[in-house]
Amino acid sequence: MAYWLFKSETSTWSWDQQVAKGDAGEEWDGVRNYQARNFMREMKLGDRGFFYLSQKDRKIVGIVEVCAEAHPDSTTDDDRWDCVDIKAVRPFTNAVTLDQIKAEERLADMVLVKNSRLSVQPVTESEWRIVCEMGQTKPD
Repeated sequence: MAYWLFKSETSTWSWDQQVAKGDAGEEWDGVRNYQARNFMREMKLGDRGFFYLSQKDRKIVGIVEVCAEAHPDSTTDDDRWDCVDIKAVRPFTNAVTLDQIKAEERLADMVLVKNSRLSVQPVTESEWRIVCEMGQTKPD
């Protein structure tokens, strides 16, 4: 299993909206960055990810799972852009803020710390476990 981080803005797509989609999940569409697109092309069914609220919130609020591998993004006719579908798995007991992540020495090399603008990014297994512990949720 691989681990990822998906960034959204509450005003665009919230955790509650993700949860409301249930097991069917929802396309993680609208990504127009080649590196983020390429990461989605690497994703496999069952991969897990953090649901991160960017801009004013700047916190991880839950765990999502890839429920459909890369396919054409339905929001464009441009065949360069793919997306995956994700479904909510569970919320964090305590949201983990970007400030908390930056303060944790063991997370100094996390992509979120080094390149916070990338909308879809990989997370190492050790980073996954540390952040899950911080959010008081089981890492599975």
